[in-house]
Amino acid sequence: MNIANMEEPLKVVAKTCGCKEKEKKVTYSFIDDPHGLCIDKKNIIYAEVEACERLLKYTADKTEEQTIKKEIDDLKMTLDLMP
Repeated sequence: MNIANMEEPLKVVAKTCGCKEKEKKVTYSFIDDPHGLCIDKKNIIYAEVEACERLLKYTADKTEEQTIKKEIDDLKMTLDLMP
């Protein structure tokens, strides 16, 4: 039996990583492993945008804030370019 319930949004957590010498990056991890055969790329990117927006609320560091805003802009541009 295949159970694929994608009515629930994907649960993704965004974190910043890096040190002062290197450029900071945003990494993602899934909270729950979705039990589906296929996940749409757009759904994953939407979940990443939402995770970045949640992370942005709790950021106090200016460099992290700039990194997260750039990541959100890149993800939204990717969504705009997708068919």
